[in-house]
Amino acid sequence: MALLTPAVGPRDHALGPADAPVTLVEYGDFECPFCGRAYPELKRVLRKLGPKVRFVFRHFPLGEEHPHAQHAAEVAEAAAAQGKFWEMHDLLYQRQSALGDEDLITYARELGLDADRVRRELATHVHAARVREDVLNGTQSGVSGTPRFFINGHPHKEPGDARTLAVALRRAL
Repeated sequence: MALLTPAVGPRDHALGPADAPVTLVEYGDFECPFCGRAYPELKRVLRKLGPKVRFVFRHFPLGEEHPHAQHAAEVAEAAAAQGKFWEMHDLLYQRQSALGDEDLITYARELGLDADRVRRELATHVHAARVREDVLNGTQSGVSGTPRFFINGHPHKEPGDARTLAVALRRAL
């Protein structure tokens, strides 16, 4: 099994302290139903473990199966450019059934972002290269589906199972 490459760095979207004993990386797709089901369980586990875990999200939109996933990832990056990646991340998972372009612009507005800027950036694919970079890194790390988790750089054996993830995280502490 491939190890995580590249290692977590400053370009990543991370929650939690950089010196946490455990770093959890998720390669996710905002339209993936398995990611959507894992999301609330993952939030619960992260809340419970608090500062012991740093959580990193990387994009892995599965465009053929999920036609809105690429634009959702780009909108998350557009939100990041305005300082609200995690707010958009959560909103996209909470409203996974409505990820059309107009829905995405509505979410930008709800979060207080410059929606016209987000619309322009989406139309011109300003953030597509950043998303593509995550996908390439994920592929090099052995990712082929979502969600895919890595704990301290090592792949979690049950790729899409957030319940066994909690046990594995506790073991890693």
